Amino acid sequence: MTFSDKKNLIRWTIILSSLIVLGLFLWSITQFFDELKKEERKKMEIYVEALTELIKEDNTENFDTFSLSIIEKNTTTPMIMYSVKADIYQGKNISEKSDLTQPELESLAEVFSNQYEPIKIESEGELFQIVYYGNSSFINKAKYFPLVIIIVVLIFLGVLYYFYTISKSNEQNKLWAGMAKETAHQIGTPLSSLVGWMEILKTQNVDPDYLREMEKDINRFQTITDRFSKIGSVPTLEKMDLVETAVGSFEYIESRSSRLITFSIESPENPIYVNLNEQLLNWTIENLVKNSIDAVRGEGQISLKIKEDQKWAYLQLSDTGKGISKRNFRSIFKPGETSKKRGWGLGLSLAKRIVEEYHNGRIKVLKSEIGKGTTFEIKLRKLK
Repeated sequence: MTFSDKKNLIRWTIILSSLIVLGLFLWSITQFFDELKKEERKKMEIYVEALTELIKEDNTENFDTFSLSIIEKNTTTPMIMYSVKADIYQGKNISEKSDLTQPELESLAEVFSNQYEPIKIESEGELFQIVYYGNSSFINKAKYFPLVIIIVVLIFLGVLYYFYTISKSNEQNKLWAGMAKETAHQIGTPLSSLVGWMEILKTQNVDPDYLREMEKDINRFQTITDRFSKIGSVPTLEKMDLVETAVGSFEYIESRSSRLITFSIESPENPIYVNLNEQLLNWTIENLVKNSIDAVRGEGQISLKIKEDQKWAYLQLSDTGKGISKRNFRSIFKPGETSKKRGWGLGLSLAKRIVEEYHNGRIKVLKSEIGKGTTFEIKLRKLK
């Protein structure tokens, strides 16, 4: 049995166990209410017996004081007594209102008869009264007890799930940060060696153009190493021109992309100042552009539009790729979420982390249409 199979088995075991416990709980609650109703029935039967004894007496002087005490002490069970000969309904313990009409009492008696079977009182072989009764105030209040218990349990489980999710997310973040820093550390050693070899090549008879291109790539390697080393730590944000930073990053990838892809930029001539970490923002833009390159499958159009309003600066990156279905607008930013072998994975998850957690901005899919393309939008707060 694989690890995944074991996890599924444990998951289904927990689910089935929970359902069994819930079923037992509901069954015990049902039994509890059945017992309450039986006790209510017994109490009313005693009440009716006491009432019958009083009716049998010829005069008030011979009233059974014990029976009278039983009748007077029943102040919780709502009841309606119907006198057969007089055709009159009389209520007791129903409510504070004492002016219920006969039709209202008759209607309430029908309701009570659905809750409990009415008790008939006979006198000298003839039907004298019918007693209709309903749930006491205690039973009516107790009806909500299971609901309260279920709500409390659900809240408790929700809190546990929330803390479990937060804990799991923190563990993933620590693992992610540790792997990133270890990657930066591992890259550092061969990178230092390459820098040394570059210095040696500069003393040899090597074409300077080759050396310049190699130096650009080594500098790029150093930038990537520095980016990985910043994951998991709070980056330093500086007041910078968003237009210059974004355009520079966009043009860098353009210079290293296929000539079959058309790149275009629309940006204001004036600078837009925001607090940002240049390396991390460049990383975000590059991840978005690379995903767009995957989306257009090597041939299409990718455009960057920069605009602003009074409070916010906006970066909108559009492509003419295959598009994203609306139901996946949010899920594509989750780690590992992908609809293909490349793209829509860690790149977008990392971009969201950089924009929202490190820069207190927002990133989203602004619009997308299957077969026509996608537009991502990054929103950052401007500086005055």
